[in-house]
Amino acid sequence: MMKKDYEKYMDLALEEAKKAFNNNDVPVGCVILDENNNIISRGYNQKEKEQDVTLHAEIIAIKEASKLRKNRRLDKCTMVVTLSPCLMCLGAIISSRINKLVIGTYDDDSGFDFRMFKDLLFENKIELIDGVKEKECSNILKEFFKTKRF
Repeated sequence: MMKKDYEKYMDLALEEAKKAFNNNDVPVGCVILDENNNIISRGYNQKEKEQDVTLHAEIIAIKEASKLRKNRRLDKCTMVVTLSPCLMCLGAIISSRINKLVIGTYDDDSGFDFRMFKDLLFENKIELIDGVKEKECSNILKEFFKTKRF
């Protein structure tokens, strides 16, 4: 699949991000696709809602997909996420053996530069596609943080 082919899946990840936004969580959403591009799981940030620092969209989606497959390995799966993963989520993506990572936009404000870890993706045979619906993914974050800053 080409970059443009992932736009409809990124729209679904953005729907998940809106759920986080409405719960006063950083609006990040994620979907995981199987080898036939069927959605097998979804997730959105729930750190604030559940008061649990591990409840990132990616972790929630990985747990759901693993449970559905009855396997911790998500070989031949694709993760579509609105924001570049943090270090914790990157570790989970690598450990789960996801084969493809589709990112909407990058987090340039967190102090963690995901782009520095692209070699880890290559070493673990994870294909990276970025910039899918970048403007929309960036805008929901800007809108959220505008309400947080005075």
